[in-house]
Amino acid sequence: MANRMKVDLCIIGAGSAGLSVAAGAAQMGADVVLIEADAMGGDCLNRGCVPSKALIASAKHAHSGWSNSEFGVQEVHPEVDYAAAKDHVHAVIDAIAPIDSQERFEGLGCTVIRKHARFIAEDKVQAGETIVEARRFVVATGSGPFVPPIDGIEDVTVHTNETIFDLRERPDHLLIIGGGPIGMEMAQAHRRLGCDVTVIEAERALGKDDPECAAIVLDQLRAEGIAIEQETKAERITKGADGLTVHTSKGDFSGSHLLVAVGRSVNVEGLDLEKAGVAYDRKGLKVDENLRSTTNKRVYAAGDVAGGMQFTHVAGYHGGQLVRSLVLGLPAKARTDHIPWATYTDPELAQVGLTEAQARQAHGDKLTVVRSEYAHNDRANTERRTTGLIKVMVVGGKPVGATIAGHLAGELIGLWCMAIANGLKMTAISNTILPYPTYNEINKRAAGAYFSPKLFDSAVVKKAVGVVQRWLP
Repeated sequence: MANRMKVDLCIIGAGSAGLSVAAGAAQMGADVVLIEADAMGGDCLNRGCVPSKALIASAKHAHSGWSNSEFGVQEVHPEVDYAAAKDHVHAVIDAIAPIDSQERFEGLGCTVIRKHARFIAEDKVQAGETIVEARRFVVATGSGPFVPPIDGIEDVTVHTNETIFDLRERPDHLLIIGGGPIGMEMAQAHRRLGCDVTVIEAERALGKDDPECAAIVLDQLRAEGIAIEQETKAERITKGADGLTVHTSKGDFSGSHLLVAVGRSVNVEGLDLEKAGVAYDRKGLKVDENLRSTTNKRVYAAGDVAGGMQFTHVAGYHGGQLVRSLVLGLPAKARTDHIPWATYTDPELAQVGLTEAQARQAHGDKLTVVRSEYAHNDRANTERRTTGLIKVMVVGGKPVGATIAGHLAGELIGLWCMAIANGLKMTAISNTILPYPTYNEINKRAAGAYFSPKLFDSAVVKKAVGVVQRWLP
């Protein structure tokens, strides 16, 4: 006999989106069931953001000794223990895991079921021996790595973000198919940890980002010895005695290990969404601007499976919006115009809102693009971090997008995220007093660049100043 439960809210998936909804709803008094068949914390904690940034941190320490001499410190070439670097990765995961643990969420008031969930009706889900009937459901099952059907790929060991962090033998030569954020982050990390690295990208590396700013990052990666083959499609893979070879439209590339990072596919298999009357496609569930299923009003989606941007912070944002609507009954439409993203290479690359190309297409002659170079920032000069650029897209005195390539770009973009999310004008940035010297002054200098022509190149202003000067005692 199956156990039966009737609750306010049933959440499928304990990643960033599901945990955000569960924590908020349970603490506000809703009766919540959280179902997760895999590890608590989802992809971000166990196979994505956290382990990748931990490995990048190890790589930065390995690399730092190579550039000591310009600071008056003897250059050193540290020995890298690749397995120990992976120990660091898993220690970081273990340190964060209690925050996402089953015990914590049970303590918040959730019922946690560690089984695979599948719909058996429009208002019912079965997980193991338990049938859950709920007023509302949130599908937050996330996504997994997509492995393309390249001829011969089934004959070699393929690493993805789900396995690369468990690899303890340092690759002699890592081949990476895919030049997006994951591919480029892992390329630089492995190069700094002592591997030869070749990136094979069918189109343009970092192709979703502003080309000018992406070029700043790619130039640095090439300078560190990473081979980046763009507009090069992987057509076939063969296994050899010493590794493997990727045969492409522009030649053959051989290496010892293969990492595939060409995109993500949403996790909907086995949910039996059809039995709940929930429409979906390869991008995820069909939802409206309230994240509500267009075909079953009891069902909502959050995170990657909602069919939009696939970022952990978007999943968390969706979770907050659903707490607002499902628990408090308040209107909560999901926006995308204020969503940022960052690639944690060195230098970093960050974006919020529209890129320059998108802004020109959307706003035409109404657009003003202002720029500020890292080389003009005093703090950047003290630390020899002068390679970098910020571009801000402004319409009607308000920023509609910002792109930053350079040191700490992922941190600096936060000011523009706040401005765009809250509809602030450029005066809000230019009026802000910042401590000196800080990298954040790059942002303020960009705001100043917007006003400078209006103040210093205006005949009207100069005439008015002349009058004021003659009038002042």
